[in-house]
Amino acid sequence: MRIRRPLAAALTAAVLIALEAITDPTGLLALVGWPGGTPRVDLWWPIARYVVFVPVMLGMLWWGAVRTGGRFWTMTAVATLSVLIAQAATVLAMTGDPLLAGWSAGYVTAKAVPAALIIAAVTRLAGGRPGDTEHPASAPTGATRPSAVTAWPAAIVIAALAPILAGSWWTGGAYAPLLPVPRVEHGGGLMAVGVLLLCAGAWLGIRWGRRRVPGFLGTWLGAMVGGGLFGLALALIALFVDNGFTGDLAPLLNTYILIADGLSFGAGAGWIAALVALLADRVAARRAGVADESASCGSHAPHEEHEPAGDARRPGIRPVPVLAGVAVLAVATTVGALLNAPITRAEAADVPAGFLRVQDGRIADGEGNQVLLRGVNVNQLADFYQARPEVPATRPLTEQDYTDMAALGFDVVRLNISWSTLEPEQGRLDPGYLGKIEEAVAWGKAHGIRTVLDMHQDGWSNAPTQPGDVCRPGTDPMWGYDGAPEWATQFDGTPRCSFTGRDISPAGDRAFEHFWFDTDGVQSALVRTWGELAGVFADEPAVAGFDLLNEPGFGETAPVTTSARLGRFWSRTIDAIRDAGAPQIVFVEPSILWSGLGIDSGPALGFTEDPNVAFSPHLYAESITMDHSLGLPTIVGIERQFEAAQRVAEEHAMILWSGEYGYWGDDGSIEERMTRYAAEEDRRMLGSAYWVWKQSCGDPQNGIGPLGLALVPEDCETGEDAPGNEALLRLLSRAYPQSAPGRISSLASAETGADGRLALAGTTAERGCGLRVWVPGAAKPQVTESTGLTNVASEQVDGGWILTGCASGDYAMHIR
Repeated sequence: MRIRRPLAAALTAAVLIALEAITDPTGLLALVGWPGGTPRVDLWWPIARYVVFVPVMLGMLWWGAVRTGGRFWTMTAVATLSVLIAQAATVLAMTGDPLLAGWSAGYVTAKAVPAALIIAAVTRLAGGRPGDTEHPASAPTGATRPSAVTAWPAAIVIAALAPILAGSWWTGGAYAPLLPVPRVEHGGGLMAVGVLLLCAGAWLGIRWGRRRVPGFLGTWLGAMVGGGLFGLALALIALFVDNGFTGDLAPLLNTYILIADGLSFGAGAGWIAALVALLADRVAARRAGVADESASCGSHAPHEEHEPAGDARRPGIRPVPVLAGVAVLAVATTVGALLNAPITRAEAADVPAGFLRVQDGRIADGEGNQVLLRGVNVNQLADFYQARPEVPATRPLTEQDYTDMAALGFDVVRLNISWSTLEPEQGRLDPGYLGKIEEAVAWGKAHGIRTVLDMHQDGWSNAPTQPGDVCRPGTDPMWGYDGAPEWATQFDGTPRCSFTGRDISPAGDRAFEHFWFDTDGVQSALVRTWGELAGVFADEPAVAGFDLLNEPGFGETAPVTTSARLGRFWSRTIDAIRDAGAPQIVFVEPSILWSGLGIDSGPALGFTEDPNVAFSPHLYAESITMDHSLGLPTIVGIERQFEAAQRVAEEHAMILWSGEYGYWGDDGSIEERMTRYAAEEDRRMLGSAYWVWKQSCGDPQNGIGPLGLALVPEDCETGEDAPGNEALLRLLSRAYPQSAPGRISSLASAETGADGRLALAGTTAERGCGLRVWVPGAAKPQVTESTGLTNVASEQVDGGWILTGCASGDYAMHIR
């Protein structure tokens, strides 16, 4: 039995790893993915998952199977721990960052637990009866058997390490402000409660583990289980402090994140607790031995109760160890608060007059006015794949587009540009394409519309499945989309095929992995390109900012790629932009997972100290997210996505601006969802850019059908504009302040609850005359109530009216 059980566990795991690698064409669901193509043995990161993950997992399984006694649930815990530690070891080998490695291990929980159940079941069936092992659960006897008392030091160590090693743990949209987690951002009291909850969960888990598995491994298993119990406790608390179930599955998704974080922390720090437990056991054994010897020699205190060996009785609480434990936790909490203080940012300095900047938690114009950027995406300069030569992939961009956008009250355009066209030859920006970008910026400036330059990509590049390529079962041939030039694309022979859409492709994932690990300097090339591009527009205040990379792909090693590596790219690019003398706002996006799920692990904390940065997720909940496209229940609702995005922005001390959102389907569902989006946007006084202004019938995202989907649709038979969705246009062109003195404190339009066309309130420390309000429609707006405002005037423009005025102190206005 000594060999039979571990051999069954290891063989089962090996077969499972092989089967998953063969049957899962993307690697998303496999313990160890195999995307196909040519192995890159000249690089470390592509082979680390094989030369590190597999042996570590199998070695941990063998060790655990020898010592579990054949118990099903204990073996399940062993297998789960084996997967988490193998993942952590792989990430550590790839990055050299132990904290990142420990945290990222939690994101394989969804793969680890099903695999662990299978391994435990087969091991139980093939490995013999539960008691047939060299180390049955009751093996430790006498003075060496661990007691309840000696579990406490290990639990205290786990809890004490939590605030100190917090790193990326317990961050992101899943963590409501009132959740007691071991991070100082939630407040000292909640932080202390979180440490105590983790300590209690760890004690319960360690007691469970040590009763079933002797020695070091039992404590390690218990620490992992205790971390999971802590995550479960947080999930239960979240049901009361985070809106609970309100029509979406977000509480279940958040529960998974909370438990995964707890499991990964317990697994990552549990070995330290195990060392402490071994030391505590030795001390307890020595004390028990001294007591036994004293009693046998005729002690003068025959009735004194010494702690017996094992768990025959529960010893009384001793004040000295309790006080020592409390002191350790207090010191650890204090140290953790100092090491992981909340991120703060200085005000954006040295931004010239006329340029937008992030100031006092809002976008401001440098003259004391808050600016709301509300507008639309323009993809008419993007380099899309063209499926049929006779059907153009984009529609021409002209000044008339800007005239029409201004007539809807839009004051910003997120201009999609393509790296492939900007830099078709490495090291040289194409002057003709640069001229088109400059022309578009100038048109916007002439019509009062600022521009956010967006380095756009979808599916990495516009490369499609090549003729003769064979897609693995479960994937399909795909069109190309847009993005990187051919010289920056490394597919390594992996198939250019798609799984549930363009953003899950083995070839695209491999190209992104090369980008994140900067193979052959491909990431450095884009960083340099951004520096050159920003230098071109460094003196142009009509450029509101730079969006560094649209919906970054997750590659093959999320969340390493979607957090740490993404943050590194942002940091390098921001430095290049500032070195070029460009002072504009930098807009940073989380990965495509945010657009697909409505939430993501979030960017790496502290990736930059630059104050002029905005967090810019794409808020597509109830739209193109995977639940909607696959016909599943809503994972994250519209309202909850705003809350999650706001939490992440606040963690990073950034302002929030959504670079994309949009709705499709029948007119009624579009209007219902858009009305809710608009209400939330007004309530939070935010801006955004709708997707999309015009979309050609040949755009690969549109397909080639009877109608080009956009705010201004295209009739695919005639090539002319088709009638738009009037309800959608009405909501998008609703009244709003394009700028307002000081800070806006409340906002509602007729479409989002105002009694009249607009209700606006704000406050300003100094008198300012930067009030500029857009009101749509032909009827002249009437200011029915006004407080703190003077010199209010109105001017009719195409599509509506512009109201201007001055404000002092607290001010408000109602418009009918």
